[in-house]
Amino acid sequence: MTIPRADMRLGAFLLAAAGGVGTAFAQSPPATIDQCRGIAKDMERLACYDAFTGRAGDDRREPASSVAAESAAASAAAPADSVVAAPAALSMIDESWGFDPSSAPYEIRFHRANYVLFGRYSDNVNSAPFSPLFQSAGGDQNDLSNTEAKFQFSFKARLWATDDRRWGVWAAYTQQSQWQLYNSDVSRAFRDTNYMPELFVSYKPAIDLGGGFNWNLLSAGFNHQSNGRSDVLSRSWNRLFAEVGVERDSLALSAKAWYRLPEDAGTDDNPDITDYYGHGEISALYRWRGNSFAAMARGNLSTGKGAVQLGWFSPPILGPLRGYVQVFSGYGETLIDYNWKQNTIGVGIALSDGF
Repeated sequence: MTIPRADMRLGAFLLAAAGGVGTAFAQSPPATIDQCRGIAKDMERLACYDAFTGRAGDDRREPASSVAAESAAASAAAPADSVVAAPAALSMIDESWGFDPSSAPYEIRFHRANYVLFGRYSDNVNSAPFSPLFQSAGGDQNDLSNTEAKFQFSFKARLWATDDRRWGVWAAYTQQSQWQLYNSDVSRAFRDTNYMPELFVSYKPAIDLGGGFNWNLLSAGFNHQSNGRSDVLSRSWNRLFAEVGVERDSLALSAKAWYRLPEDAGTDDNPDITDYYGHGEISALYRWRGNSFAAMARGNLSTGKGAVQLGWFSPPILGPLRGYVQVFSGYGETLIDYNWKQNTIGVGIALSDGF
C-alpha cells in the first residue's frame, strides 16, 4: 500500500515537534514531578515525564526522515514480494512420462496413440489366412472387404517412482483392432485384434546433447503381443526391448531395439516374424500450432522388408477430440498381416498422439 505524501509530511511534523519538546526538557529537566502534572498539552506533559525519569524522547523515536524512508521502501518492495513466478512448461517427454517431480507417484496415462479410424482402405486386402475357413464354410476366399474400421487404445500405469520421479516402474496395455464393420457378408466380424501387455522401467537421464537436444528418456522391459486366435490364425511373440528418447522444443525422437525370445519350433506360430518386423524401429513426433505430425519406420536390413507409418493429428475439434489421418505402407500393420504387404489410408478421430 502506498502512503499519501500529505500523511507522510504530517507524521514527520508531529514526530519532529515531539522531538523538539523532548529536547527542550532534556536540556533543563523538571525539579519535581508535580511540574509535569500541571502541563496542559499531552505531548509536552509526556516529554516532561520522560525528562524527569531520564528517558530522552529522541532515544525512543526514530527521526521522521527515517520513518518516511522506511515506509517508502516498504511500499516499493511490496509489489515485488507479491509476484509469483510462473511454472516452467514441461517438455513433451516429461509430460508423457510423468518426470515432473510434482506429479503423482501412482497414475494412469496414455501410452501410444489412441484413435478410431471410421474408414480404412487397403489396396491389397489379406484373405490368405482365412482361406481354409472360407472354403470349409463353402464361401469365397475373397469375402473380405477392402474398407474396414480400425481402432487402438493404449494406456500405462505407474506402479512405483522415486521421490524426484526420475525412475519409475510401469505396466502398459495396448489393443488394436481391424473391424469389417461395413461387410455384412462376414457378419461385420473383427478381422484381427492384437493384445499387447508390457512391463518396463523408465529413467530420465537429463543429458544435454548440444544443438538444443536433450536426452530425457531411457526405458527397458518386456512385452507380449498376440491376437488371441488359434490354429492357422494364431500369431504371437515375446520381446525384451530398450528405448531411448531425445527432444528439442516441439520435436521428439525415439529409437527402440528389441530381442525376440525364442520359442519351441513346434509351437511357434510365426517363426519368421523378425524377417518383416526387424529388430527395432524409430519414431518421430512434431507439434506445430496445435497439429501433431507422427512418423514411424521399422524393418530388417538383411531381408529388405519393413514398414512406414505416417500420421497427422489436427488441432482439437471437439473437446479433446482431434481429426486423424493415418497412412501405412509395408508389412505387419497387424499380426495377421505380418508377412503381407499393403498400402492403407484411414480417417477418423484421436484422443492422443502418442506423447
